[in-house]
Amino acid sequence: MERKNYALAGETTEDQLTSVILATEVQEYKPLPGFHQRVRNLQYCRAQQDIDCDEVYPGIYIGDSLTARNKKYLKMLGITHLLNSAEGTRFGFVNTNSNYYADTTIKYLGLQVKDLPSEDIGKYFYTAANFIDEAMSTRGKAFVHCMQGVSRSATCVLAYLMIKKDMLACDALHLLRTNRDVRPNKGFLWQLAQLDNKLRRQRLTS
Repeated sequence: MERKNYALAGETTEDQLTSVILATEVQEYKPLPGFHQRVRNLQYCRAQQDIDCDEVYPGIYIGDSLTARNKKYLKMLGITHLLNSAEGTRFGFVNTNSNYYADTTIKYLGLQVKDLPSEDIGKYFYTAANFIDEAMSTRGKAFVHCMQGVSRSATCVLAYLMIKKDMLACDALHLLRTNRDVRPNKGFLWQLAQLDNKLRRQRLTS
């Protein structure tokens, strides 16, 4: 995947997005979605121990692979759509598919993306955005995950916010960072910057 050096004034760059990550403080000590702070019994507390999930935008949740396998928790949240951005059986991937959720009402989408700067995640931007938008437009809830819920999944949600909500990349990344410690790798940030520039040019000519 060839990188072009854009020198045009006003264009979003990978460095700008990296600066947003460094400058945005993640909100700490938030209650887990679906749980109530005031409930203190032991069983209730144990149920939260293996959950890693944050609501990063109304109706959109990012989490890790262990949480994605917790169908009881997903049902409690009311998840209608699940996007696995790391589908696969190799190391660094999450070995689930539509069959895993066959006993639920969850609609599943799997993307086989490596968490590498050289990986072309951009080819899935519109696929991911359309899938998440389907959940939002039907008043559903979307759970997006990879292995840790940090890079691949966050990149997919950022693409949704940029494509469907007309958010600028810096603003979308700042929003996600305030709700979860997301850190897309440098290659993904570069691709998001290119998407941002493309979308802004389209808005200027429309």
